Amino acid sequence: MGGTPKLAMNILCIPEDLDRQITGEILRGGYEKVKEAEAVICGGHTIKDAEPKYGLCVSGFVQPDKILKNSTAQEGDILILTKALGTGILNTAIKAGLLLPSTEKALSSSMIELNKYAAAAMKDLHISSCTDITGFGLLGHAYEMADGSEKSLIIDSSSVPLLPQTLEMAEMGIVPKGAYNNRAWTGCSIDIAESVPLSVSDVLFDPQTSGGLLVALPEEDGLELVKRLRESIPVCEIIGRVENRRDKPVYVI
Repeated sequence: MGGTPKLAMNILCIPEDLDRQITGEILRGGYEKVKEAEAVICGGHTIKDAEPKYGLCVSGFVQPDKILKNSTAQEGDILILTKALGTGILNTAIKAGLLLPSTEKALSSSMIELNKYAAAAMKDLHISSCTDITGFGLLGHAYEMADGSEKSLIIDSSSVPLLPQTLEMAEMGIVPKGAYNNRAWTGCSIDIAESVPLSVSDVLFDPQTSGGLLVALPEEDGLELVKRLRESIPVCEIIGRVENRRDKPVYVI
């Protein structure tokens, strides 16, 4: 949203029998990412739990007149996505041992990539609207942007970047429950063309862990942003456009 993180608190849930070395590696990984984000860990909370969980509660600063909202897309904007999709599906597949080592590496690399670098490339450009792509999947967050902006988003499914093996796993039915929940939540508000395979739409509903940004901005600024992003991050694609409101908030073609 245009802010700069400053302070972070660890939130750690651990089983009593979890190896201390593993716990240390989890905390070290969090520390390294917080440091990369130029913030500081200032404490945390530890809770006994049967399943390991780790997260961060982050505080930061933003100028009120420079907050990037997910509800201000404008007609004529193009849509840019800054990470490939598939983390939910691939994290489900990895539990069944279905992924190639190269895919596991690509999955991990995507999830540890900070959105800091994509955000930095946007600094002096006119950004109409921006949202992260996380638990609601691409189509869930696109719906929020379209509905809040009172516009329609047109998404070209063939332009959406995917992590390796994502489509293969979706075709096998390796899809997390969250994707079905996302489809049920927004399904009636999204028009998906008959030519779009079910496996592809499943990927578009897939809940993402540490997903990228969906950015709406004028075409001229958008082309400049794409140029910058391709010099600083692994993935960046124009995946659609914003139009005046039609019958549905989101159309997938």
